[in-house]
Amino acid sequence: MSIKDEKRSLVADNEPVVPLEIKQGPVRPFVVSEPSKQLYFARSFHSTKERLLVAGLAIFTCVVRLYNLSQPNEVIFDEVHFGGFASKYIKREFFFDVHPPLAKMLFAWIASFAGFDGSFEFKEIGDVYPATVPYVLMRSLAAVAGSLTVLLLYFTLRASGVRIWVALASAVCFAVENSFVTISRYILLDAPLMLFIAASVYCFKKYELLPTNSLQSFKYLVLTGIALGLSASAKWVGFFTIGWVGILCLWRLWFFLGDLSKPVSSTIKIAAVKGTVLLGIPMIIYVFFFYVHFQTLTNDADGAGFFSSEFRTTLEGNKIPGNVLAEVGIGSIVTIRHVGTMGGYLHSHDHQYPAGSQQQQITLYPHLDGNNEWIISLYNETEPVTSFQNLTDGTKVRLQHSITKRRLHSHDHKPPVSENSDWQKEVSCYGFDGFEGDANDDWIIEVDENLSAPGPAREHVRALETKFRLKHAMSGCYLFSHEVKLPKWGYEQQEVTCAHSGRPDLLVWYVEGNTNDFLPKEAERISYKPSSFFQKLMESHEKMWKINKNLVESHVYESLPSSWPFLLRGIGYWSSKHRHVYLLGNAILWWSVSSFIGIFAMIIMFELGSWQVGKPILQDADVVNFHIQVIQYLLGFIIHIAPSFLMKRQMFLHHYLPAYYFGILAFGHALDIFVNYIFRNKKAIGYALIFGFTASTVYFFNYYSPLAYGSLWTKDLCQKSQWLSGWDYTCDTYLDSYDEYDKIDFSASMAAPAVTSYADINALIEDESYEEVESFEAIMNKPGDKKFLDQNGNPLEPEEVERILKEQGGKIQKVEEN
Repeated sequence: MSIKDEKRSLVADNEPVVPLEIKQGPVRPFVVSEPSKQLYFARSFHSTKERLLVAGLAIFTCVVRLYNLSQPNEVIFDEVHFGGFASKYIKREFFFDVHPPLAKMLFAWIASFAGFDGSFEFKEIGDVYPATVPYVLMRSLAAVAGSLTVLLLYFTLRASGVRIWVALASAVCFAVENSFVTISRYILLDAPLMLFIAASVYCFKKYELLPTNSLQSFKYLVLTGIALGLSASAKWVGFFTIGWVGILCLWRLWFFLGDLSKPVSSTIKIAAVKGTVLLGIPMIIYVFFFYVHFQTLTNDADGAGFFSSEFRTTLEGNKIPGNVLAEVGIGSIVTIRHVGTMGGYLHSHDHQYPAGSQQQQITLYPHLDGNNEWIISLYNETEPVTSFQNLTDGTKVRLQHSITKRRLHSHDHKPPVSENSDWQKEVSCYGFDGFEGDANDDWIIEVDENLSAPGPAREHVRALETKFRLKHAMSGCYLFSHEVKLPKWGYEQQEVTCAHSGRPDLLVWYVEGNTNDFLPKEAERISYKPSSFFQKLMESHEKMWKINKNLVESHVYESLPSSWPFLLRGIGYWSSKHRHVYLLGNAILWWSVSSFIGIFAMIIMFELGSWQVGKPILQDADVVNFHIQVIQYLLGFIIHIAPSFLMKRQMFLHHYLPAYYFGILAFGHALDIFVNYIFRNKKAIGYALIFGFTASTVYFFNYYSPLAYGSLWTKDLCQKSQWLSGWDYTCDTYLDSYDEYDKIDFSASMAAPAVTSYADINALIEDESYEEVESFEAIMNKPGDKKFLDQNGNPLEPEEVERILKEQGGKIQKVEEN
C-alpha cells in the first residue's frame, strides 16, 4: 500500500478522537504514551472542503480585522508609547521600556521599510498623523497578526480533536471577539504577542500528535521553542506560556514513566531533549533580540537617564564625565550620585519647599545639570585652602551648592512627602550672603569599605571607586533617598531626606564628577569601565522589573483581575469628533467562557465524588479527550491570570487577553462535546444551537463595532448598549441620528489640533490662526463677548468646555463674535 493510500485509509472516517490504547503489562495495565498514526492524520486537514472553509475563514477574518485601518487618523491610547518607540528605533535614540523589544522593533522595521524617518514622535493622544507617517501600514502589521491568530486557533482546535464545523464556529466567534479586534487594529504590542502565544500552543499540540523520536516531531518541538522565544521577546507574559508548556511536558513525562513499553533511559533522553530545546531556543532568541536592541539604540537620549553611568558610556554622544580626577579633597567641585535608586544626582535648585522650613529644595535628578554640582569644604574652615587635602573616613565637611551658594542642611522638620515617617527629617539648602553656616550644615563622611573598590579607595575618597555615607553631625541621621517622588512643585524629582533608620543600600553615595584646582594637571584620572553586553542585559532587566513593579499610580481605566472574567468595565482608548475607541469584549463569548469554566469546575468535583464511591467515569473516548484538552487549556488560563493577583501595579482589562485565549480554546472543546456527546444522536440540533450561538456573537460584534473601529454611532444606540455601569464610554458626544453627521465637515475637523488641557487652549490662543484673542480665563469670564464653538459651529457654555477638555481629543474652535 502506498503512503497516499495509507493516509486516505487513516482519514476515511474523519474521526479526530480515538480511544486511549491500553495494554496489559506483567503486573498492571498501562497507557501507551505514543500517539497512533491515525490520530495525527485525522487531526490534520487534507480535504478540499476543509481547505475552502479555511480560505473562507481567512477572508472573513481579514475583512473584520483590516477594515478601515486609516481611521481614526490620530494617535490613540498606547500608540503614544509604541509608535514613539518605533520612531526612536529609526533615529537610534536610546529609550527605556518595561517590555522586551521584539514587538516594538517589528513596528519600527515596517515603518522604516515604508520610508518613515522617525520625525513624528507620537507625543499625545489625539495628534493627527501627517502624510509622512505610514501608520496604516504599521497598524496593518497588528491586523495581520490578529488575523493569523484566528487561523491558528482553528488549527489548534483541530489538532486537539475538535471537529471541523465546531472548530470553524469557534474561530468565527474568535474572529469577531471585540477586544481582540480592537487590539489588532492599532500600534500595540498585544496582537504580535497573541500571535506568538497562539503559535506556541499550536506547534506544541502538533508535536504531541507525532511519535516522539520522529524527525517531524522534532521539527514541531523546535518550532514550539522558536514561538516561545518570540512570545517572551514581545512581552514577559510569554514566560507564562513557557511555564504552561513546561507543565504539559511534565504531564506527558509522567505517562512516559508509566508506559512499560518505553525504557526509562529513553524517557530520560526525551526529557533532556525537550528541556534543551524548549528552554535553550527561547533563551537564545530572547537574548538575541536584546542584542539587536542595544546595537540599534546607540545614541544617548533622555531614556538613558534610568541607567548607570557605566551603561551610558556605551552610547554615542553621552555626557558622562570621563578622565575625572581620581582624588577627591577639600575644594573639589563634585557631583554626587545615589547608589541604591535610579534617582541620579544630589541636586538643588532655586525653589523652596511650600511647607516645613520653606527653605531651598533638595532632590535627586537623573540628568546631567549644573545644579548637581557641590563644593566641598571643611566644617570649620576659616582660612582659604592653599593645598590639596584628601577626604578620609570621619572627615567632617560642608557641601555648598555651586550655583545658589547655599549649603546642604538638615534640621528637625518633617520631610515634604514622607511627613508621616518619624525616622526621616527634611533636608534643604540654607544660607544667604555673608552667612558662614551653622552646625546643621555639617556632615561626616563614612567610607563603606565593603562596597568600595579594593586599594586606596577604601582609605580615602576617590571618584567613582569610593562608596560612602554622609552622617548629619548634629542629629546622627544619614543622607537618604528612596523611590518617592515630590509633587509638581518639586518637578516630580525624587525626595531626599535624612534618615535615622533607612535601608543601608539607600544611604550610599559616590562622587562622579570631580574638579580641583589644587591638583596638578598630570594628576591621576579615572573613567567608568563601559558595561559589557551581558552587564547591560542584566541591568536592563533589573530596571524593567523595578519600574514595572512600581507602576502603582491609580488610573481612570484600571481594573482588578477578579473583575476581568465578568467584563465589568473596559478601557477608553480614544475619543474625538463624535467617536470613541473603547476596548470591550464580546459579552456573548466572554461570559460563555467564564460560565463554562465555573461549570467545568463543578463537573470535576462531581466526577471526583462519583469516582470515590466507585461509579465509572471517563469511559467514552470523546469524554476522555474533552477532559484532557480542557484541563490542559484551563491550566494555561490559570497560569496566565494567576500572577495578576500577586501584582501590585496598575492592571487593565487587556492583561486578561492571553488567559482569555486559553479559555476560548477550552470553550471550543465544550462546543464539540455538546454536539458529539450530549447531542450525539441529534447532531443537527446541536449544530443548529451552535450556529445560533455563533450568530449571536456576530450580532454583538456588529452592534458594538463602532467602539472597535472608532466609527459613527447614534446617541440612542450607544445608550442602549451600556448593559453595565462599568461600560463607561460617553454617549453624549454622539449625535441623535446619522443624518446629522452629513452636515459636519470632518475633513476640516480632522486638521484641527487636539485640546486636552487648559494649557493647550492657551497655546491655541497664542496661535496665529486665532485673531486678537484674550487669555482663556478672560474669555471664559466674558462668555457674552467671545465663545468657543463645537465642530458644528454651536456655541459652548463654560461648563461644556470643561467637559470637553476632560475627554481626550476634544476639539474646540474659537470665534471673535457671538
